[in-house]
Amino acid sequence: MSLVVVIGGGPAGMMAAIAAAAKHEVILIEKNEKLGKKLFITGKGRCNITNAKDIGEFFECIPGNSNFLYSPLYSFTNEDTMNFFKNLGVDLKIERGDRVFPTSDKSSDIITAFKRELDNRFVNVLLNSSVKNIIEKNNTIESVALQDGRIIKGDYFVLCTGGLSYPQTGSTGDGYKFSKDLGHHIVTPMPSLVPVEVKEEWIKELQGLSLKNVEFSIKSGKKTMYKNFGEMLFTHFGLSGPIVLSGSRIVNNNKDLTAEINLKPALTYEELDKRIQKDFAKFTNKAFKNSLDELLPKKLIDVVIRLSGIDENKKVNSITREERKTLIDLIQHFKLNIKGLRPIQEAIITAGGVDTREIDPSTMKSKKVNNLYFAGEIIDVDAYTGGFNIQIALSTGYTAGNNIGF
Repeated sequence: MSLVVVIGGGPAGMMAAIAAAAKHEVILIEKNEKLGKKLFITGKGRCNITNAKDIGEFFECIPGNSNFLYSPLYSFTNEDTMNFFKNLGVDLKIERGDRVFPTSDKSSDIITAFKRELDNRFVNVLLNSSVKNIIEKNNTIESVALQDGRIIKGDYFVLCTGGLSYPQTGSTGDGYKFSKDLGHHIVTPMPSLVPVEVKEEWIKELQGLSLKNVEFSIKSGKKTMYKNFGEMLFTHFGLSGPIVLSGSRIVNNNKDLTAEINLKPALTYEELDKRIQKDFAKFTNKAFKNSLDELLPKKLIDVVIRLSGIDENKKVNSITREERKTLIDLIQHFKLNIKGLRPIQEAIITAGGVDTREIDPSTMKSKKVNNLYFAGEIIDVDAYTGGFNIQIALSTGYTAGNNIGF
């Protein structure tokens, strides 16, 4: 029986080990003291394991090399993921945006299920085992050397070491170095699914304010580069939340971008005008600063008034039609100048990695090294938030493990 060595104990590595163990002896090497350390904190500790959309819709949610993932995603679909965990005794639920979570809201249930299946498949898990380097000869890997001096020999090797995001979980870019040393090209790693920094200093006043049902756009001049609807959050440095994170990869390669928020996307200009006039009629003798409580969150009112240029003490009944138009434009086109992204260490996902042109998508096998396979975030693929990235990890992990030796 052949020996398969899987390096990295995240979702891709665990799935690769489980799939490979159906036909081979498997060793899973993990540098941390436990498996699935990054998986443990995903979805705010609830673990958004996949998305329940039709698998064909996934590709619209994968801006990073979606075509490469056609074979893996159809080899191990989101339905397969859900059945995999259900068969391991994990109850699942589907929430807004078709996100799939364990019913318990505990990521530990997912990791426990993985560990149980690894045990059932007799996978030899080596924890606290950091790989120092990979020993290769004539385009074939012979063994891996661990930091503690141990040498692990094998017939096939799977690299699932993750990217550069959340380094405290073990994603420190080791796999990029190993891959490069083995002759692979690394597409420059960049942050994806990461908060956006803005230039406006007054953004600090809005820190902690969460908005629901708003429309968020990223624009280059008049051209809309990205648009999404949902939840977002103001921070001391700028913007975060699901619809902002998903748009962040647009910022990587572009300069002079603006963020634009439609605070009332359900209303047309005319409908919003009528709504404001109705509020103004209700508060007709009040100062402008006291007339927006029913229209906007309290924390936002002072900023909106300041940006509108309308005197905060002006009586509502004396506000002109032009001033009202200015207010509507501001509410529907709340603009901010994008400064850049937070560091890659704060990103949920890394864009970039091992060049997809050097990997066979039907097997995840290296085109450069005879007995090497890849899976997960180490590859130059990335998706929006919503369970898509973990599904990519599971699909590529399964495809690699299931095709060892072919």
